[in-house]
Amino acid sequence: MDSKKSIVKHIPNLITSLNLVCGILSIIMLIEGKIIPAFYLILLAAVFDFLDGLSARILDAYSDMGKQLDSLADMVSFGIAPTLFMFYYINCSFILQQTGFAIETTAWYETIIQYSAILIAVASGFRLAKFNIDPNQSFTFSGLPTPANAILIASAGLVIFSPDFPESLRQFILNPYLLFTSTLVLSFLLVCKIPMFSLKFKDYKFANNITRYVFLLISFALLIIFKVIAIPAIIIVYIFISVAGWIWETSF
Repeated sequence: MDSKKSIVKHIPNLITSLNLVCGILSIIMLIEGKIIPAFYLILLAAVFDFLDGLSARILDAYSDMGKQLDSLADMVSFGIAPTLFMFYYINCSFILQQTGFAIETTAWYETIIQYSAILIAVASGFRLAKFNIDPNQSFTFSGLPTPANAILIASAGLVIFSPDFPESLRQFILNPYLLFTSTLVLSFLLVCKIPMFSLKFKDYKFANNITRYVFLLISFALLIIFKVIAIPAIIIVYIFISVAGWIWETSF
């Protein structure tokens, strides 16, 4: 009986380890230029990140080591990986605009734009540390959750490198100044105190979960219409609803 309990206790940690494996594999795929597989690995890492917490609650298998392992895995999958995605996009944007990358010819502001992607990793680290010491983030997050941020950044590759989208859209997204601005905005959202709703339900009454139900309905509709390409739009909708709700509550 004790041996069974010991095995059960390690199930959440095993799932967390799968999150970490997916994050590492995503980085390897990204280095090899395989953007689409790298995105799906980030998506899979987010699934494992959800399942490890769920399994810990169901099995009552919480542990201090599991908490630390979860943060380390999240830092790789949702901190370092999206940083490299953004770095890759910025590099592609400069190549597309034929500005060059030789150290001796790259302007100082181009170097700042290129390495600004590091802010995502730093902000993600702060976000994860804040989450670990804040007990009030079960049903409402303080700032943008790192998995949502990572999925948004990684899923941009679906649009950028999909042959189904016009070249004009690719060129619009692969603008170094737009990517630089996006990096600053997302980094801010990670560390800010703007409340962002979670998808955990205390109960299933519509009046108590109207924001969640509206978001799920919009997300379902987008997925039906646009399939996997809808993922970046869904994350943007999530951010918009959260920020709009915060503005409404603070204004009235």
